[in-house]
Amino acid sequence: MKLPSRQFLHLAAGAAAVPTVPRLARAQTYPTRPVRLIATFSAGGVVDLVARLIAQWLSERLGQTFIVENRAGAGGNIGTEAVVRAPADGYTLLFVTAANAINTTFYEKLNFDFSRDIAPIASIVRLPFVMLVNPSVPAKTVPEFIAYARANPGKLTMASGGIGTSTHVAGELFKMMTGVNLVHVPYRGLALSLTDLLGGQVQVAFASTVSSIEYVKTGRLRALAVTAATRSDALPDVPTVDEFVPGYEASIWFGIGAPKNTPTEIVDKLNNEINAAFADPNMKARLAELGGTALPGSSADFAKLIADETEKWGKVIQAANIKTE
Repeated sequence: MKLPSRQFLHLAAGAAAVPTVPRLARAQTYPTRPVRLIATFSAGGVVDLVARLIAQWLSERLGQTFIVENRAGAGGNIGTEAVVRAPADGYTLLFVTAANAINTTFYEKLNFDFSRDIAPIASIVRLPFVMLVNPSVPAKTVPEFIAYARANPGKLTMASGGIGTSTHVAGELFKMMTGVNLVHVPYRGLALSLTDLLGGQVQVAFASTVSSIEYVKTGRLRALAVTAATRSDALPDVPTVDEFVPGYEASIWFGIGAPKNTPTEIVDKLNNEINAAFADPNMKARLAELGGTALPGSSADFAKLIADETEKWGKVIQAANIKTE
């Protein structure tokens, strides 16, 4: 039987609309139960702090508990793989860090492809490092430090939180762009490296503002510069490395991701709620206290950030021949 054209078009339009209803309903009702947010580093650090901050915000906005679950190990790869293997239903999310971009090149064999297996949802904040020296180092500025290091090649030691960490590659980028010869001394965590920097066993380190700002304010460590492209509100009188080494930039950044194939409607809903946080005075104040810069934007913007950072640090790792232990 041949249907009249009007009737056919009416039925076709109705059929096309059917799949949309469940998708819209899913987005409107999500979440209907608690959501896990996997943080890939231990509790107590800056990763955990920001993860809990955004989890609290989402819990209040969406009416379900967002639970931060710390799964540390292998530079963040253990927690990341747990999310990659989780159902793509929006109930297991990844607290994405700069380490994910670094690890793509640093680890030769991973059981997942981060850029393929994790769907970016939203970026949250960018935090600079502080270039720190022990007060026994005579340099008071970045140019003075470069001159001092060149006059003492191979005699100055640079501490980091471990081989292939953000603090390590930030230092390697500085070495590459200035031509100085610093001996890398890796530690099992940033806290241990700062302990030895305070004691004078090592001379320089790149550390997060959160972990080092009190040492700077009390004069126990000297801040030569911050590593972001702009000065930090937390240390407004401290210049950027870029002011002396044009083009230098290194920072840690955080965001939220989900397993690939997570419904677009859920990704968009979470993106909208996270972006709403940047207009909230309390959230803005908390991020400013950390010395951070908010990173509002779409999921596509976050995907571009991840791609750009993966390429940037991949080049540094290859040029410096950084290998896993």
